[in-house]
Amino acid sequence: MINSIFRKFRKRKKYKDINPEDIFLDSTNLPGFAEHRFEGRIEKPIGGSTFFLLKGILILMLVIFAYKLWSLQIMHGENYSQISENNKLEQTLIFANRGVIYDRNKIELATNSIKKDNADFSARIYASLEGLSHVVGYLKYPTKDSSGYYFEENYRGQAGVERTYNELLSGTNGLKLRETDALGRSISESVVQKPTDGQDLILSIDAKLTNELYKAMQSIAHDRGFTGGAGVIMDVNTGEILALSSYPTYDQNVITSWADKTKIKELFNSSAKPFLDRAVSGLYTPGSIVKPIVALGALNENIISPDKKILSAGSISVQNPYDKTKFSVFKDWKALGWVNMRDALAVSSDVYFYVVGGGYEDQRGLGIGNIDKYFSVFGFTEKTGIDLPGENTGVIASPEWKKENFKGDDWRLGDTYITAIGQYGTQVTALEAVRWMGAVANNGKLLVPSVVFGGADNPIFRTVDFKPEDWQTVRDGMRQGVTKGIVSALYTPAVAVAAKTGTAELGVSKKLVNSWSTGFWPFDKPHYAFAVLMERGDRNNTVGATYVMQQVINWMTVNTPEYLK
Repeated sequence: MINSIFRKFRKRKKYKDINPEDIFLDSTNLPGFAEHRFEGRIEKPIGGSTFFLLKGILILMLVIFAYKLWSLQIMHGENYSQISENNKLEQTLIFANRGVIYDRNKIELATNSIKKDNADFSARIYASLEGLSHVVGYLKYPTKDSSGYYFEENYRGQAGVERTYNELLSGTNGLKLRETDALGRSISESVVQKPTDGQDLILSIDAKLTNELYKAMQSIAHDRGFTGGAGVIMDVNTGEILALSSYPTYDQNVITSWADKTKIKELFNSSAKPFLDRAVSGLYTPGSIVKPIVALGALNENIISPDKKILSAGSISVQNPYDKTKFSVFKDWKALGWVNMRDALAVSSDVYFYVVGGGYEDQRGLGIGNIDKYFSVFGFTEKTGIDLPGENTGVIASPEWKKENFKGDDWRLGDTYITAIGQYGTQVTALEAVRWMGAVANNGKLLVPSVVFGGADNPIFRTVDFKPEDWQTVRDGMRQGVTKGIVSALYTPAVAVAAKTGTAELGVSKKLVNSWSTGFWPFDKPHYAFAVLMERGDRNNTVGATYVMQQVINWMTVNTPEYLK
């Protein structure tokens, strides 16, 4: 049966014989094939040059690969190893807390609070009491780039003591290392450098008193149309600033947080200039507050006896040296009769100081050279050295100043007259005014003012050497101004105040004035001097800087009577 099956299979499978020439078929035994039509040639052997090229490419790739391995592992191995470690160890700053700023009574004026939107560093929070912005200042926070890395790693004080004492308040940031896996998940953390918080700072400022000073200036400005104001109260023995404020002001919390862009833009573009510290940087025509200095100069130069009287009939007239038919008239604010030096200070007689300053008839005067000398002695053109940024220096009118500002015009007697009463080109800051008033109070010690508790290390800047009786004559005249003169608004049973006011006319039309009030207390044993300025008010207004100081003294009588002793 098997054989039958095999036979059937052989019948089914037929083989065809193969011609040996088919096996070795190539173009040489197929004549007539057209090779250009792909006929005839079936295979072609690879040439030796091709194998050589392939070998060369392979060897070159091996060389490049070997060099790369050598470069990564040997030449730059340490660098790449460090980069690899840094990819696993993330450095993070630990921000130091900024020192707290206190007033003299340990009221917090600037403190720290964790930020809700950024827990990396504390937010700076400022007291809500108005009037302190220019003393305390504000901050700029640490800043990140677009990748989230801090390119500014420190707080930066931008104004006030935040700027002056930035280094002391800042402290030193710490450093933390965080190990992460390939997915960025934290594995471990360790502090490699602890932060050192900044030092606290206690100011000589009484925050509540400063707030009352500010509110009084703000109220007068609103009611009487003044565009601004400045006020300073200084210890005449140490130079410590008890109160310093400038109106208008700005909100430190708004500026520091930089959250309300609209409000910030309004502040920076405001014509009221809220960022100008008018007490330290503002320059103003002083008016009659310079008369105590002119009086002291006249006494020191033996120009006049303090008891000699001069008649104020309301004005004096000076003949024109080039045309004797013409006269220049210099008016007093009213006819005041016969006045000696104390009387002249008490009622602020312009005629008396015209005569003492420039001379008239048989009474010789100081002359512009001596007036300028004594203005300089009392620091008109010098920085006081206060520990606040942006301090400006005053200007003294002189023949040289006039030539520079008035196209070479000569100095005239009338220029001396009006300079002697604080008009014309002389300008001062409220800080300079309080300092020279302090020198009148303390017998000539011109101090270095400071807003830090305890005052400057060496508070005496210069001593002005006049006879004790000359100082007393001027102080008597200022006290008489309160008891029966033009500063009677400051008369109070609570404390004996001595004061001198000033009304400085502005511009050619003289429709606007600066209102000044300066002085010291207690009269018998001076402790504090003050200077208040109200800027650019109506000349017909009778309420100004003295009213501000009246409100402040009334407040102290009830709330801080210790300051009146």
